[in-house]
Amino acid sequence: MWGRSWQRLPRCPGPPRRPQNETDAKDTMPEVMFAGPDGRLEGRYHHAKRPNAPVALLLHPHPLHGGTMNNRVVHGLYGRFEAMGFSVLRFNFRGVGKSQGRYDGGIGEIGDAAAALDFLQMVNPNASMLWVAGYSFGAYVGMQLLMRRPEMGGFVSIAAPASHYDFGFLAPCPCSGMIVHGEADELVPVGSVAKLVDKLNTQKGVTIDYRTIPDAGHVFNADQAAMLADMTEDHVHSVLNRSRMALAAD
Repeated sequence: MWGRSWQRLPRCPGPPRRPQNETDAKDTMPEVMFAGPDGRLEGRYHHAKRPNAPVALLLHPHPLHGGTMNNRVVHGLYGRFEAMGFSVLRFNFRGVGKSQGRYDGGIGEIGDAAAALDFLQMVNPNASMLWVAGYSFGAYVGMQLLMRRPEMGGFVSIAAPASHYDFGFLAPCPCSGMIVHGEADELVPVGSVAKLVDKLNTQKGVTIDYRTIPDAGHVFNADQAAMLADMTEDHVHSVLNRSRMALAAD
């Protein structure tokens, strides 16, 4: 079923080691440590007050290119999902920050994401919906997680590395979601992502909300990161509203 997905993965392009790509905001969210497949993993977790709140898992860019859970885009999405009433977790892949282990070429990191989802489901056993959102390498890992966890209800993929990894494993894609890409991405040509979107949109029951950001490269500045958060909120609200309408109609 997984095809080439369990081969050693090539290095995914990721934001270069630029300190300005990290948020400067003071992190007041409680630190959590949870068991991963190769040791304990470090994260930040917000627990929603509303019973049965939806949950979101956020995945950061490539560990070998400076990606951490404090990445500007990931941090911004964390705050936005929190504001939308989600329980939300962002964490460091193995070998990043206080997370134990070492980089494993993508295979181990998929296991890390699955362990993070296990943690989320353990503390939110009655969650109304499960979402995953990833940026660059994190987008690839998030899409792999979708194929392994059919209970996922939605996804957000930002700067998905469609020209570097084979996304053919999404056959079929288990749910609809949103893909966002910078029109001036210097590492992943926007055309490669458009082709992926076209393929996914031909699948029965799958609708991809595809959006682009003019003049944006692979690394998003503060204004572009805010646009990404706005787009995510708009998409998530539209999905949740359709879900509520469907329940009301039953």
